[in-house]
Amino acid sequence: MRLALLLALTFALAACADRPEGNLIAMEAHIAGASTVDMLVATTRAPVDAPPGVMFGGERGRGLRFADIAVSIPPDGVRKIGDVQWPQQLPGDPARDFVTLRADRMELAEAKTAFDRRIVANPSHHALVFVHGYNTRFEEAVYRFAQVAHDSGADIVPVLFTWPSRGKALEYLYDRESANYSRDGLEVVLQALADDPKVSEVSILAHSLGNYVAVEALRQMAIRDRGLPAKFKNIMLASPDIDVDVFRRQIAEIENGHAAPPITLFVAQDDKALGLSKLIAGDEPRLGAVDPTQEPYRDVLAEAHVNVVDLTSVATDDPARHGKFASADVVHAIGVRLASGQTLSDAKSNLGETVGAMALNATHAVGAVAAGVATAPFDAKGAAVDQRARRGQQ
Repeated sequence: MRLALLLALTFALAACADRPEGNLIAMEAHIAGASTVDMLVATTRAPVDAPPGVMFGGERGRGLRFADIAVSIPPDGVRKIGDVQWPQQLPGDPARDFVTLRADRMELAEAKTAFDRRIVANPSHHALVFVHGYNTRFEEAVYRFAQVAHDSGADIVPVLFTWPSRGKALEYLYDRESANYSRDGLEVVLQALADDPKVSEVSILAHSLGNYVAVEALRQMAIRDRGLPAKFKNIMLASPDIDVDVFRRQIAEIENGHAAPPITLFVAQDDKALGLSKLIAGDEPRLGAVDPTQEPYRDVLAEAHVNVVDLTSVATDDPARHGKFASADVVHAIGVRLASGQTLSDAKSNLGETVGAMALNATHAVGAVAAGVATAPFDAKGAAVDQRARRGQQ
């Protein structure tokens, strides 16, 4: 019965949407009201030359490689916020589709020069590193991050770290090994940002299996350096595909008597992709799908000083319910909080305040955030539910 359910769920997730390919062919586009997201890319994927417009495939490369990519996003009035508008055919129409304006592979020195130019020009000097999840092709990671960066309205310099996912639902075990393979590469990127005097703040947003890459890289840094750099202001874990017991050990080693950046965990108990992962893992719960109000998870998260945002009731067009962190309501809540320029300091803060202060705040440090679990769910329409957050004492 379990095998039948596993196969049914796997093929259901595989059929959720048509998969894009070849969208990274640069084109000229001059559309009134369109926006451009410029991002630096660091990857452990192997480069490919065919088919055109792919750049990097799903196989593992040797060492880090870099790219400079610009994505044009159509005017907000013609698109649904929170979604990526994929072209129905190539080339895409920049008046209604996401299209690529620039896609260049770069050597390390070129990538560093391009990044330094952008971080100096950015008023906040704040870098946001995004780590995608399982079953994600290179161009999917690029366009999803462009959507999140744009729709959040965050004043950040986007840095994408992409690892070798084959982008196939039945390649979960390969992807999981690739995540493990890539943690050293991400640590190199994070350390370079921490050492760059031009960078004032670093935030990290990871999704799904990308959380394993991110948390392992942070754990290694914390052990080696006896704590994480002070520049690391926010660690955001969206739908993490991590065993709860493994996470408990990872966080213990990250903190280990040292001050750690605020950690925000986005969970949803209706996440079908994490349900599949749970079956593959021998029915062991995934961190991103737990009920944070129930034991033993409540104590685990409180002990780890993790803020929890419960997205279970958030409406989404995603049949797998695995990408809620990028949905319109959540991204809008982040943008509203960033625009307010306030920090999270009130135990009565609602979800919009919680998400905004914890995520991507480019001009203010979060400050003394609750050392406990603050669960603040959305209602079914995506509105923030105002409730008193539980706060522990440091």
